[in-house]
Amino acid sequence: MESEGSREFIFPGVGETGDAPLPNLTPRHQDLIPTPCGPIKPWSELSCPVKVYFCITLVSLLSIIGLTIKTLVQKSDENFTISLIQLIGVVFCIYYVTRGILQENRQELIVFILSILLVMFRSLVNFLVLTAEEKPAREDPVILARFIVILLVGFFDVVCAVILIRSQGMMAFRVGGALESLQAQYFMLNLCFSMLTFDLQAQLCLCVLILTSGLYASLQHSLILILGVLWAGLKVTIGILAILRELKALVWIFLVQNVPEVAYLFYLLYTVSRAWGQDSSYTGEAAAIVGSCISVAIKSVLLWALVHVYRSFGQGLRERMFSSYGRIES
Repeated sequence: MESEGSREFIFPGVGETGDAPLPNLTPRHQDLIPTPCGPIKPWSELSCPVKVYFCITLVSLLSIIGLTIKTLVQKSDENFTISLIQLIGVVFCIYYVTRGILQENRQELIVFILSILLVMFRSLVNFLVLTAEEKPAREDPVILARFIVILLVGFFDVVCAVILIRSQGMMAFRVGGALESLQAQYFMLNLCFSMLTFDLQAQLCLCVLILTSGLYASLQHSLILILGVLWAGLKVTIGILAILRELKALVWIFLVQNVPEVAYLFYLLYTVSRAWGQDSSYTGEAAAIVGSCISVAIKSVLLWALVHVYRSFGQGLRERMFSSYGRIES
């Protein structure tokens, strides 16, 4: 016959200690720091190589931001649109690498790698493919220094991030416990988070491209894009709240908010295809097409991940991420 103590251990709803978390299934939340976006590792828990990599990455990215802002303020010969898009990309990279390291978030590190590669690619293309009027920009020491820093730092960041991704992370276990189902839910939730911010980055870069490059310049189009930026910020906020608080109504609102964005992307592709070849330069048109395709791809992955997260609402992940701190410490 089973003892009362063993029954309470196996079935937490039985007995006076039924509210206590199971030691074999409970994550070690005592060792994590609670934040509105989920638990993160304390600085003291990071290994020395990871600390060094994190600090070097932040300093290098901040240096690129400083050089880019200096270029924008000086109004150099370099394309203003490219510089502004580079600035947005680097700011998002700081966010990605911070969450990726402090939360052992592989998905965020993968997005960080993709963002760094995009920044490197844009910088390389912008530096090598210049119009006759823009070629003197190559001799600008600030632009040249930024170009070299982006390539060197980007290569270093990508290699180290790949090593971190291949390492064994324990955050999924520490948040979800020993239940593999909760670990899988935590994985999908992080993927949604990464795609939400990646989608916002793509939307901002595309709006900046069209607004500042003179593509299809009109007052009506400009107002639509400005409203689109505000719409994208509101949409991401609703998406984050829907995921973290497991509110199904907000999920449906978020999905509806994506409809006009997708419609505009297809309209933009149609407009660009009709105007293709009417100008001597294809750079703006090609960038608009690539940006639209990237946005559609990101939204597709986000929708796929959101469906999985939506189905897992109410299965205990939110309680383990946010409510377990007080239960464990009490």
